[in-house]
Amino acid sequence: MTTLHDCLALDDQDPLLSLRDQFWLPEGVIYLDGNSLGALPKTAAARLAEVVTQEWGKGLVRSWNTAGWMDQPQRLGDKIARLVGAGPGEVVAADSTSVNLFKVLSVAMQIAAQEPAHESPARKVILSERSNFPTDLYMAQGLCRTHGFTLKLVEGLDIEAALNDDVAALLLTHVNYRTGAMFDMAALTQAAHQAGALAIWDLAHSAGAVPVDLTKADADFAVGCGYKFLNGGPGAPAFVWVNPRHFEHTSNAVQQPLQGWLGHAAPFAFSPDYAPAAGIRQYVCGTPSVLGMAALDCGLDTLLAAEPLGGMAALYAKSLSLSDLFMALVAQRCAGFGLEVVTPRAHAQRGSQVSLTCESAPAYALMQALITRGVVGDFRAGNVDVGGAQPDILRFGFTPLYTGFTDVWQAVDHLQQVLNAGEWENPRFNQKLAVT
Repeated sequence: MTTLHDCLALDDQDPLLSLRDQFWLPEGVIYLDGNSLGALPKTAAARLAEVVTQEWGKGLVRSWNTAGWMDQPQRLGDKIARLVGAGPGEVVAADSTSVNLFKVLSVAMQIAAQEPAHESPARKVILSERSNFPTDLYMAQGLCRTHGFTLKLVEGLDIEAALNDDVAALLLTHVNYRTGAMFDMAALTQAAHQAGALAIWDLAHSAGAVPVDLTKADADFAVGCGYKFLNGGPGAPAFVWVNPRHFEHTSNAVQQPLQGWLGHAAPFAFSPDYAPAAGIRQYVCGTPSVLGMAALDCGLDTLLAAEPLGGMAALYAKSLSLSDLFMALVAQRCAGFGLEVVTPRAHAQRGSQVSLTCESAPAYALMQALITRGVVGDFRAGNVDVGGAQPDILRFGFTPLYTGFTDVWQAVDHLQQVLNAGEWENPRFNQKLAVT
């Protein structure tokens, strides 16, 4: 049986251990919720203060030029590109994940509509997984309703079989937000292309968590958020990537629909007519969030600091070791309480989280009892509308930048104590908070 001493030894041998010093973590807290909100980089507070007091306070409007505010979407986009297998000038940081998905899905629909009718039947279906992240489905529903498309939802195992001549685009989240299950991006992208469809990927739970190679996978579009594994802070700007081949479609007929002034070829010409900028810059809409970008820049640097130590491959390897340990310790120390791991155990099939169900205790109350003890994970409710009744789950994220093996041992120790003592039965732990 793995002991605390074993975990201390693993931490001592960890070549990535020094990366933890980049973060401010509250004393007595074991933070296993980086898949919802990344921890605070130590550099962020000082950087934000500098932006506020010096660049805004003293530089005023001049800082758009002198501090490089206007270049933030492209500059941060190039940093993100290094984490997701994209090239320089192919990614921009902008807006939210939902807004960026609206842009790329709209373009995918336009591309499908341009196919000559004599070459193939009209492609009017957007295909997605039934348990995809809801906001992605909401965006797809709205666009389908507006443009006369149909959103078809299937179970994950049925995706390839559902790819046919009707499908315009396959829309998937790379790592499932509930279970942590990870799709084979390259294989499914290839299957979509063989069926004549485009492939759109949401990287919200994979960018900064698992190795991603958009170029090698030959994906068409990708979006993702900045506040989870990218450590950009609450509400951080998101990002969007477009395969360069799709800029060949840039014309009056095919353009992303949110045509803001900063996506114009000459923003300060103030022309009344829109002319798209070259390449990915046309996917920027409005003025960048300077404070949000500054915080995200600090978060990205925490990940890029791992490049000399093996980069995303090394981070993911550690993440897998942490989650393997967690699952093993839960099995060893919490047997008899009806805990079940719903995350795939195969390394190639999971991201950087482990999700549990529990037969003997309500998941929400159990998580609240853990949080009171300083073990911060989160809860996701089941959904009776998704492929039958889904159980409530407890989610634990394993961010290798700041999570250690001793943290894992202590987290399971607290879980065992909560279950043994029935602490979840306290009525206050059943009072639902606004954010779960």
